[in-house]
Amino acid sequence: MKPATLSQARAAKAKVAELMKDSDAVNGVGITRQGAGYAVKLNLARPAGTDALPSRVDGVPVKVEIVGEITKRSTKQPPKKAVSAARRSS
Repeated sequence: MKPATLSQARAAKAKVAELMKDSDAVNGVGITRQGAGYAVKLNLARPAGTDALPSRVDGVPVKVEIVGEITKRSTKQPPKKAVSAARRSS
């Protein structure tokens, strides 16, 4: 099968987003490279019934990945790493 173009993947992405809009397992729909072409990337918070997940839309492959829940990052600075004893003594 001929690789999907970026414009085909963009059109398929919109269709996948519409098809999956009522699924609470979906936390993202994007586009990814696949071989010489493009595919739609469907990110899930948890496994969903495989009946509802398309493998192709208008000839464009759909890659499904379970990425887990997405949470907001804290705006606080992360704690500074402790300096090892070996570095302090030099």
